[in-house]
Amino acid sequence: MTNNNPIGLFDSGIGGTSIWKEIHQLLPIENTIYLADSKNAPYGQKSKDEIIELSFKNTEFLLNQNCKLIVVACNTATTNAIKELRDKYDVPFIGIEPAIKPAATNSQTQKIGILATKGTLNSELFHKNVEKFQDITIIEQIGYNLVTLIENGEMNSPEMTKLLKEYLTPMINQNIDYLVLGCTHYPYLIPQIKKLIPQNIKIIDSGDAVARQTKSILENKVGFRNSLEKSSQIFYTNANPKVLTEIVGDNYTVIKKDF
Repeated sequence: MTNNNPIGLFDSGIGGTSIWKEIHQLLPIENTIYLADSKNAPYGQKSKDEIIELSFKNTEFLLNQNCKLIVVACNTATTNAIKELRDKYDVPFIGIEPAIKPAATNSQTQKIGILATKGTLNSELFHKNVEKFQDITIIEQIGYNLVTLIENGEMNSPEMTKLLKEYLTPMINQNIDYLVLGCTHYPYLIPQIKKLIPQNIKIIDSGDAVARQTKSILENKVGFRNSLEKSSQIFYTNANPKVLTEIVGDNYTVIKKDF
């Protein structure tokens, strides 16, 4: 393992590219390999055992590409499988959890909303985090079908608007002042969400915090890449590469591969 090896990221699909963008912006010199397991999306409706098994499979793929660090760019995989991943593999893992703490700490109305997958909201790790904020009302909402629509390239469809209205209206009516996006797919919905919620409601996701944590792990444990050559950013998907290419742009290599 050398400093010049890539950072690996995986997600149930294209959503984790929202995390990749933050990491690439902060650490442009680093090589990255991104794995979109879109064939098995969404993870949020699967059992804990299935999520662990898929997370192992994704990790082995990235380790075979000599990744020096793995970012689990998926809230559902983190909240259900991060412990098992750390127990099984020697490589450092960075996980992603819904950013409840900054929302709960800064809320003036003492009410925050969280939009996430069923797998995240039902996980033990999520419940442990929520228990720390007894004096805050946390309104949880499962984002049924949102990931599927994003994966199918229907991000701006009437169906998406309809679902977002249905999920957000009860939160607005209960006077939340923070909305936590608990799925890495959801930051791509921020422009639409902003049209549906009052301006005073702040939207929080985990991308920036994960990028800073990645930098910290490289600094203190793994080491930064030390090459003058241009960095390489490679994306793998086991489904239609078109949606992933639209999200990351034509400048990057998107490879369709069965895994």
